Amino acid sequence: MSIWNGDFNTRTLNMLERGMDASILRQTVLADNVANADTPGFKRTEVIFESELRRAIDSERKERENPDIQTNHPNHISQFGHRDYRNVHPVTHADTLSTMRNDGNNVDMEHEVSQQMRNQMQYSLMVERLGSQYRLYNNLIRLA
Repeated sequence: MSIWNGDFNTRTLNMLERGMDASILRQTVLADNVANADTPGFKRTEVIFESELRRAIDSERKERENPDIQTNHPNHISQFGHRDYRNVHPVTHADTLSTMRNDGNNVDMEHEVSQQMRNQMQYSLMVERLGSQYRLYNNLIRLA
């Protein structure tokens, strides 16, 4: 695969951008959860993104592996529902089913802080990967 393959580079950069956007939203949500840890009745919120992105990527892979599987009638349900990764966006979800304390609050500070640390590390890795991609472009341009 060539370095100049536009599809690969665009896809990589696009996924990194989407991942960083999800990470920024997750940091905001986690900070809100921590800030409301003592608010009676507050329900924590979480961001769902990575699992949906994985489903989209898997659906693309399955479609590439089995391109000849098609339906022969418009009312048939396709075996592999293609989902474009560019249509996947982070979604927030409130956890209304669990309760940690008698006042109805379900924020576990240890969990939230560990998730903040994990999110910060993931964001840093994505920033580093994005920077290395642009450093590669810069080096190639200088060589040309």
